[in-house]
Amino acid sequence: MSTTVSPLDSARTELASFGDRLVGPNDGRYDEARTLFNAMIDKRPALIALCTSADDVAAAIRFAREQDLTIAVRGGGHNGGGLASVDDGVVIDLSPLKEVSVDPAARTVRVGGGCVWGEVDAATGPHNLAVPTGIISSTGVGGLTLGGGHGYLSRRHGLTVDNLLSAQMVLADGSQVTASADENPDLFWAIRGGGGNFGVATEFTFRAHPLETVVGGPTFWAVEDADELLAAYREWLPAAPRNMMGFFNFHTIPPVKEAFPEELHLRKVCGIVWCMDASDEEAEAAMAPLLSVAEPLLHGVGRMPIAALNAAFDGLYGPGDQWYWRGAFLREIPDEAIRVNREWNERMPGFKAGTHFYPVDGAVNDVAPEDTAFGYRDATWSQVFIGCDPDPGKASAVREWTIGYHQAIVPFSAGASYVNFMMDDEGQARVKATYGANYQRLSQVKAAVDPDNVFRVNQNILPATA
Repeated sequence: MSTTVSPLDSARTELASFGDRLVGPNDGRYDEARTLFNAMIDKRPALIALCTSADDVAAAIRFAREQDLTIAVRGGGHNGGGLASVDDGVVIDLSPLKEVSVDPAARTVRVGGGCVWGEVDAATGPHNLAVPTGIISSTGVGGLTLGGGHGYLSRRHGLTVDNLLSAQMVLADGSQVTASADENPDLFWAIRGGGGNFGVATEFTFRAHPLETVVGGPTFWAVEDADELLAAYREWLPAAPRNMMGFFNFHTIPPVKEAFPEELHLRKVCGIVWCMDASDEEAEAAMAPLLSVAEPLLHGVGRMPIAALNAAFDGLYGPGDQWYWRGAFLREIPDEAIRVNREWNERMPGFKAGTHFYPVDGAVNDVAPEDTAFGYRDATWSQVFIGCDPDPGKASAVREWTIGYHQAIVPFSAGASYVNFMMDDEGQARVKATYGANYQRLSQVKAAVDPDNVFRVNQNILPATA
């Protein structure tokens, strides 16, 4: 009588050096280890390999390939589509790779592939330096970076990938390489927006920028004022100096007594979250045209470290909620799109749902579309449609609202979306549209470094065929 050896049992032999850093379904810590940011995703990998080095990553890749097991790579586990895990496969978990090293003189930062952005902010802040990131400090460095990375500092300093100097990579064959402008330049081009298609990034080196404090925080208005405000904002933003940033949003005021007046709790609003690397006087002058459009319900703006602004939404958007999101690049926001946005947000499915219009103009537009894999360099905004609710019973409603809202905006979009705002059910056509003219070159790089498509638990770029 034959017995079947489980992947975990095989791994304990083949990956003996990992010791207790191998986690399988029968381990007491399995459920904790496999849990993702998005509670709507419930995947059960055969093996989770906690990697402390590039050598560990290479060993885990070889083991998975020998066992014919699908590989997923986990950095922060924040991906909305749950692409940091895989059913019945191997999760290469980079969370132990936490080292952050700042060189203040060179203004560079080396970051382990398992870090989240809050850990980077904690290291750079004391030196009055900052790397352009997103807007949630619990986001993984690897996932945000490889998809492009836009946030508060993008108008002035570009995308996260525009500030990436190099990455240490483990490829599908287990080889370890550096990707930079001087070493493996085609790979370096591809990872700047091409997602996790090309290998496992175990370390990043970023350029950092001098930054002491910013003027930041939210201003909220009644949702009934949205048409006039969004019309004013669409004119203000492209004309504003690059050190002035504000993303427009529709939300519901959360019932948090410490943060918001009780009379505003659960009220639907529109607003702007500001981030201005400027003096108080310059910031006030920049905000004035929009503050004069209508009387705000709340104006919570002040001077703060960028780390505080990056962490401001962590409490609202933490792990454990039901998430479904989609995105769209916008070159402009016509009047009809303003009406459509207001109408969809008037029927948000829960108090955590909403939408954000992130500016991706300014320095982002300075880079040519062909210079990095991130190709939508002529967009003005990257809009995200946020379906989110803590109640598992509302998962279907969250998903349906997000898809319907997104489809209603598609006619006004540039035809694609930010790869980090895509879910795992949007299909190859959407992937190709997202990369546009860059897709063919990405496919060729994929064929060179991962011809067997080992790294396919992602927004997958198919390897070119001869």
